[in-house]
Amino acid sequence: MCSRASRANIFLFFAALIWGAAFVAQRMGMEHMGPLTFNAVRFALGAMALLPLIQYLSSRNPASTMPGVRLVRGGLGIGVVLFLGAWLQQFGLCYTTAGKAGFITGLYVVFVPLMGIFLGHRYGVGTWAGAILAVSGMYLLSVTESLTMSRGDTLVLLSAFFWAGHVVLIGQFTQGIAAADAVKLSAIQFVACSVLSFMGALFFEEISLTGIRAGLVPLLYGGLMSVGMGYTFQVLAQRDARPAPAAIILSLEAVFAVMAGWFMLGEVLTARAMLGCTLMLSGMIWSQVKP
Repeated sequence: MCSRASRANIFLFFAALIWGAAFVAQRMGMEHMGPLTFNAVRFALGAMALLPLIQYLSSRNPASTMPGVRLVRGGLGIGVVLFLGAWLQQFGLCYTTAGKAGFITGLYVVFVPLMGIFLGHRYGVGTWAGAILAVSGMYLLSVTESLTMSRGDTLVLLSAFFWAGHVVLIGQFTQGIAAADAVKLSAIQFVACSVLSFMGALFFEEISLTGIRAGLVPLLYGGLMSVGMGYTFQVLAQRDARPAPAAIILSLEAVFAVMAGWFMLGEVLTARAMLGCTLMLSGMIWSQVKP
């Protein structure tokens, strides 16, 4: 029987795999509806998918390890950060490729320890060397010869800051809590994200049932797999995962995104972009292995 740390690493690996492939589904969904509509529906599907699991876990262990008020407040707060990250990423995918979006999003692995500086944490040479490598790689991947970034790459980069904040908040709220409470926290953040996305879609997009039906397959993958399974794997894993292995495993999301974009959408990166991806992945791993 595997240890809690090993089980957490397995959860993180599958989360990275699911999220990497989800960039393709998210990009395909934009052919039929706006980014806020897509997020509203997929996060609602993800929340509903967790209801049977919550009932099952609660029946096995009805005792709660987190007060209800803290659970709701935590879920709502995390949900706001999740909404901002998901909206910026989804909007950016309208203007960039799935593979590039996957690698730029992966910069949150570097941003997490950098955020720790403002919380009084101190880091060594490895963290800074990894950050320099990652930024250099992003320059090669996204910055053109005229020293500009595309609109899509810029939006996805902004989303990476919120994904970093999301990881930090999840770590703070999930340490030592029961599995049932972790899944409840996950469901609450999905509901908050879905409601905020739906409100935004009402004001800024045209919600079409025809478009939702046409994009049903990407929505089902984005909702049931990426949201329902991927984020729940993350919440469950971060109760037990050690920071360095967890960050390294999650950084594989970028690799899976490029592979899925190439296999399913025919996306091909230039030699310069591939070098940038290599530097970014090296920086992500280095900043965690040698912090």
